[in-house]
Amino acid sequence: QVQVVESGGGLVQPGGSLRLSCVASGLTFSMYAMAWHRQAPGKERELVASISSTGASTNYADSRFTISRDNTENTVYLQMNNLKPEDTAVYYCNAKRSSRSYWGQGTQVTVSS
Repeated sequence: QVQVVESGGGLVQPGGSLRLSCVASGLTFSMYAMAWHRQAPGKERELVASISSTGASTNYADSRFTISRDNTENTVYLQMNNLKPEDTAVYYCNAKRSSRSYWGQGTQVTVSS
């Protein structure tokens, strides 16, 4: 059974940083591209960052964020810096390979003073 579990969300002040983690189990992690998406209230889910299965290729919607992965720990990270109130959302981790796609339950990030 595949499980994707995010952690690391919370309340942070504007300008602060957070590091999200996502552990995927029940799959061959090193064969899956990984991505972080987010969904703010009343808005559609959007891609934040993605990383290829080997980590050689990354894609970002925002240069304040950095995605990385550790294939020995089945974990993908999202480092978020200089956070803004508009970054407030539920952040979801996605594992994808061909037609297979698995989502976590999400972790809430709230940026507020």
